[in-house]
Amino acid sequence: MKNKSEIIAFPDLKQAGRRDLKAPAPTRVASSSPSQKLLAWAKGKSYCLQTSGCQANVRDSEILSAYLENLKMRKEEDPLISDLVLFNTCAVRENAEVKIYGELGRLKKSAEDNPEKIIGICGCMAQEEKPMRFIKDNFPYVKLVFGIHNLDSIYTLLDACLTDEKRIFDVPSKQGEIVEGMPSLRFDKYKAFVNIMYGCDNFCTYCIVPYTRGRQRSRKIEDVVAEVNCLKAEGYKEVTLLGQNVNAYGFDLKDGVTSFSNLLEAVAKTGIDRVRFMTSHPAYFTEDVFKVMASYPNIMPALHLPLQSGSDKVLKRMNRHYDQTKYLALVKLLRSYIPDIYLSTDIIVGFPNETEEDFEETLKVCREVGYDNAFTFIYSPRDGTPAAIFPDGVSKEEKSKRFMALKDEIDKEATAAALKEVGKTVEVLFDSVSKKNDEMISGYSRHNRLVHVKSDSSLIGQIRKVKILESHTYSLIGELLDE
Repeated sequence: MKNKSEIIAFPDLKQAGRRDLKAPAPTRVASSSPSQKLLAWAKGKSYCLQTSGCQANVRDSEILSAYLENLKMRKEEDPLISDLVLFNTCAVRENAEVKIYGELGRLKKSAEDNPEKIIGICGCMAQEEKPMRFIKDNFPYVKLVFGIHNLDSIYTLLDACLTDEKRIFDVPSKQGEIVEGMPSLRFDKYKAFVNIMYGCDNFCTYCIVPYTRGRQRSRKIEDVVAEVNCLKAEGYKEVTLLGQNVNAYGFDLKDGVTSFSNLLEAVAKTGIDRVRFMTSHPAYFTEDVFKVMASYPNIMPALHLPLQSGSDKVLKRMNRHYDQTKYLALVKLLRSYIPDIYLSTDIIVGFPNETEEDFEETLKVCREVGYDNAFTFIYSPRDGTPAAIFPDGVSKEEKSKRFMALKDEIDKEATAAALKEVGKTVEVLFDSVSKKNDEMISGYSRHNRLVHVKSDSSLIGQIRKVKILESHTYSLIGELLDE
């Protein structure tokens, strides 16, 4: 029996996996204001918001930060001394969850010393029932858990925590809606993430995201364009259009007109200096997207195109809806429009019962494509996904061996590609002082390569021409050219 001081609504993956696609997801405008009690509590207090996971989580944290700062709370980097600590979590791999448990353990004494401290969990991990039950039973000082679908309820949730010191687990498992008009505190002054859609309907067998983030739901083109125009007016130089599967944008609207190529062109026509997008799915690309990319110089010549595996058998068991032949044909078509495209990918090693022959097919695709970069992972089973119960006779040692072999192959191809940049003149949007050398500033070229030059911070926010002098594979050293 639950304690009277608890409000418990655990997530349900079966419910989260249901889909009613007869009509587009509903859209509403956020309307939330803090109570006087909450404003009085927040006065003079600090918050710490720690974010893990993908760009979608970062965007959610920008929204949460705005809500908290509208309470006049002060941002604090150290969770030990903060009055409110929120962990915006990732659920894609197990190690992300383990890290959160470690962070919660570290806060035990701080919570005991300060009984009024509120420690909370949100994000994708909060949408999983098993971890949330574990947190409820093992971390009694975690007072607040909420999910992806009720970000704009943060004031109501905090109020409930303050009332009779209740412990709140409020994680609705639903298909989701579109909420416009939420506040935002951008973490970067010159580059911005713009959600064009939410959720996913693909249900790859290894992936928890369709369960944690709900059904695919696309924002209206006019709402996306309006946001980009506002960012441009505020001085932003670059936007990255975000979605779990951006090139399926508009499918859910069922109007026969809205498409990703239309949206991409509309955003390019705003005249903002740079447009990027991620993540794309090979099964849903159409040639018109490549045509638009090639037609507008402010659409950057870089694409993240997840492979996951080069084996047709593995791809079928992953439920990816393409095979090696289709993937390679897509890359060939892409390069016919944009020959110098910067191409990155995701690859999973050690999917259940992956054979040596399957792995060799992955290496074959990598050699043929010649990726500029790749994010490689050893398969991590996620409870509730079909692949979590697939039989698997491949040892951890063999998976680690394949992972290192793949890494070596990717590094070799990436090194060769990066060396070709030496001597070229590229345009770089500088966004920060170098983390390793405060006499240098850093930024990204049009092709999404990290570039460092010797200069001061006065150039941050500017796009400047740089001659590349050295390659370090995943970063380049250059010198500024006179304007």
